[in-house]
Amino acid sequence: MPVPTHATTDPAVLSQFDRDIRDVHLIYNYNAKDKDGNPEKWKYEMWFFSEMRIVYAIHGGPMAGRVNYQTASYQCIRPGELWQCNWLEETGTVCSLVFDIAQQKISTLIAFSQGHWEHAEAAHGDKRNPADFKRWRELAEIGRQTDRFLLNEQADILEMFRGKGGLMPIEGSEDTL
Repeated sequence: MPVPTHATTDPAVLSQFDRDIRDVHLIYNYNAKDKDGNPEKWKYEMWFFSEMRIVYAIHGGPMAGRVNYQTASYQCIRPGELWQCNWLEETGTVCSLVFDIAQQKISTLIAFSQGHWEHAEAAHGDKRNPADFKRWRELAEIGRQTDRFLLNEQADILEMFRGKGGLMPIEGSEDTL
């Protein structure tokens, strides 16, 4: 019997979700380090598309060139101030993002699968391209569940607005895994 892959956003918080983050589009820079420990910026773009989906693109850092959408769930930590968004990638990577509205910060924990972390170039592309989607799924088959690279980073939000911006909309019912 298959197990559910994802929790859902609590219906009790949907009106707050609508006020705080539905259709919010963020562009932000992680204050990260390169493989030699030197500071570098990793530019990301996130669109909180709906209470069940996110759409994003990565423009800087080792995962630059990745365009994706995922099934997500949200938790309201503090109305009007803090939200958590969680998702599982087809690569086997687990992501948890906290959006601090008041401080204009993003904090994340990403548990990269061995395949995703060690073969970052193979994780580039666009999920709408069937060859990319197939290759990404294959990355999840490399290693075991415990073979992960845990990365926690913080980012400064550069832009915040409503709407798709430069990202391509989705229908919202597409396969994500």
